[in-house]
Amino acid sequence: MRTAVDAGADAVYCGFQNATNARNFPGLNFTPDELASAVAYAHSKAAKVLLALNTYPPAGKVDLWRSAADTGARLGVDAFIVADMGVADFIARTYPDMRLHLSVQAAASSPEAIRYYCENFGVKRVVLPRILTIPEIRAIRKEIPCEIETFIFGNHGLMVEGRCSLTNYLTGQSTNMDGVCSPASDVEFIRHGDGTMSSRLAGFSIDCFGCGEKAGYPTICKGRYTAPHRSDPYYAFEEPVSLNLARLLPELIDAGVHAFKIEGRQRSKSYVRSVVSAFRTAVDDIRAGRPANITDLVALTEGQKQTQGAFASKKWR
Repeated sequence: MRTAVDAGADAVYCGFQNATNARNFPGLNFTPDELASAVAYAHSKAAKVLLALNTYPPAGKVDLWRSAADTGARLGVDAFIVADMGVADFIARTYPDMRLHLSVQAAASSPEAIRYYCENFGVKRVVLPRILTIPEIRAIRKEIPCEIETFIFGNHGLMVEGRCSLTNYLTGQSTNMDGVCSPASDVEFIRHGDGTMSSRLAGFSIDCFGCGEKAGYPTICKGRYTAPHRSDPYYAFEEPVSLNLARLLPELIDAGVHAFKIEGRQRSKSYVRSVVSAFRTAVDDIRAGRPANITDLVALTEGQKQTQGAFASKKWR
């Protein structure tokens, strides 16, 4: 968090060490005392802290999410990022002066859906799914009463964001309710005698890498599989690749995007420093009317591959 602020982030999103956020991995995230220190540090640098409460409480088990909201409000966070309507309703009624941001986990990608959250819960900003082109974002901006935030670097999540059930199918833990995708305790890498390496999740093979081939963190949506109709392994869902919209920043700003989101959790301090500072410089250049100084970040992408995804055009397989 401190690295992101020092590198020029205007705001940093984070979560507690429990299922209320979508990156609930052992050893990660904040205790209440750590969040208090984080808020103080960020505010001393004129940066904001956004608390992610962006998972879905199981029926009858909402107390954890309410308690997290209570703690965040007491510690002075600047906004909550929410996905579940019940969580949004609790915060809107209990803390009416607190900013609410709609998480990408809510998968709201139409003006009608976004307006619903704005009108009923007072949402001030929506994080759009990574399935929209820039013309579509421009059109949505004209029809909604809130700010827009878009991802610009990091994981290239597709399908219906916030509704993934693949990891739950194998591990029994849910991305949406437990905040866990491919939990580390279920991940295994096996080196074979011929030099190749397999990655497995909960005992199931997800991919096999040749000598010298880079192996990413095993998630089902980015695995290679064989099928009866073809003998060669293929990416059934999506290829390991990172989103990088550095060269589209001027168009996104012109389309009315208010905030740019960089994936930073589960990343090293070096990664956070390099990516945040690069985009800080680029945005400042554009706003000052200078040619944007776009740093080459491909070395920090997944599989050292990058894409502009649907933002440039939709070319679904």
